[in-house]
Amino acid sequence: MPVSVANSQVIYDALKASGISLLSALPETWLVHLIRMAEDDPEMILVRLAKEEEGIGISAGAHLAGAKSAMLMQNHGFLQSVNGIVSLARLYRIPLLMLISYRGEMGERDPWQTEGGSVTEPVLRALDIPYERLEEPGHVRLRIRKAQALAESSLKPVALLLCRDLMWEE
Repeated sequence: MPVSVANSQVIYDALKASGISLLSALPETWLVHLIRMAEDDPEMILVRLAKEEEGIGISAGAHLAGAKSAMLMQNHGFLQSVNGIVSLARLYRIPLLMLISYRGEMGERDPWQTEGGSVTEPVLRALDIPYERLEEPGHVRLRIRKAQALAESSLKPVALLLCRDLMWEE
């Protein structure tokens, strides 16, 4: 089952339309096309991470420099980033747009992904991070624009979950 190039392009175009000029990412199967698109785009800055939590500092620096950024990560990376989210982004009121590949939801075939999937939404709720699921390409542009607007107006993290139905071509 390949990752959808077409839907990855829809996501990438929506990020650019929302004014995002910097993406941080750690390589991940569902994000491969998004990362490649950013890498090939001379108008986009791509920061490759060694661990996801570094992206929070990158986004904080971008915000302080007046640039809009987004983090691309897997839900396990989100779970590993909780300390940075709480102690940097929330504490210092940094807008943080996170696009999280939502591994481990219904239809998951990799057993090692299931535990992260079962706790992602409860952790988002526990941290009071607004989130929406991106499941259909028709919803992507509007939801990314609204999520970016909320992150900027509230000066808080906001998450979008990149769901299997959007990211995979069955």
